[in-house]
Amino acid sequence: MSTTCCLRRAVLTLFFAVSCFGQVPAAKPKPAPVKYRSRISIYDVKAKSVKVVYTAETSFEAPNWSRDGKFLLVNSGGSLYRLPLNTSGAPALEKIDVGEGYSCNNDHDISKDGKRIAFSASTPAARTSQVFVANIDGSGVRQITPKGPSYFHGWSPDGLWLTFVANRGVSYDVYRVLSAGGEEQQLTSDPAYDDGSEYSPDGKWIYFNSNRGGGWNIWRLPPDGAGPKDAKAEQVTSDEQEDWFPHVAPNGKSIVFLSFPPGTANHGGRMNIQLRMISAPGGKVKPAKIETLLKIFGGQGTINVNSWSPDSKKFAFVSYEVLQ
Repeated sequence: MSTTCCLRRAVLTLFFAVSCFGQVPAAKPKPAPVKYRSRISIYDVKAKSVKVVYTAETSFEAPNWSRDGKFLLVNSGGSLYRLPLNTSGAPALEKIDVGEGYSCNNDHDISKDGKRIAFSASTPAARTSQVFVANIDGSGVRQITPKGPSYFHGWSPDGLWLTFVANRGVSYDVYRVLSAGGEEQQLTSDPAYDDGSEYSPDGKWIYFNSNRGGGWNIWRLPPDGAGPKDAKAEQVTSDEQEDWFPHVAPNGKSIVFLSFPPGTANHGGRMNIQLRMISAPGGKVKPAKIETLLKIFGGQGTINVNSWSPDSKKFAFVSYEVLQ
């Protein structure tokens, strides 16, 4: 049989197959990415009021309050920005130039002396998140964690240590490393997922969230580690809400955190959530009343990092609206 006849027969076979069984199904198009309007807002704890300070037709995340109270540090599109406060008219964003190739995520904060920034980012050389330290203006970037993935979450009060969460093959645990660089130290070892580690203002505790024992709750551990089998880790919250990202006020009196609906598996999405607050435990954890401050549409990016004002009277957060 000639090549021409074979080709004609193949075409006829395909024609009859389509005629009898319908058209060959086309590949499903990928859904378009969800676009969000962001509202960066400030919550006044005493007045129980909210003030929107910036609105954008794109995603902004994770505000940090500067130590002098003059601006918020935020991220968007892989870059870091300063958002001036107490300005007349609409504030103008100021991009922080950390150099080319850094895709910054929503884990960043300013050192207690206001002179340095720690941030997490991926680079062309390291596709997973790493921790970096730079001067407050973005210059002098230095890589601190040699391994990934690593996500920064907080400075020690004396500026000597950084706490971060990292996966080194089993699960995400809490770590610390000198802010000048050095060997990382693993602080938790439970096979559960730990995240959101942050020093208390007096440096006596590292607070974090974990799903050890079931749902997501707030926990704390001594700054040098939880010890064998994490015996020194203490559970702080225990209700049905899924609690993430505990942030202790600079005066050490209150902890604000984000709560997802019961059964929410992780913090990657945006949905109806609550911003809640408790009194910070003293030397011993005791049952504490949880106060719901706000119910908003948020989640990833709302308060991933500490956003308290220096005077502990306010905190910043981001809420979202889906753009149609």
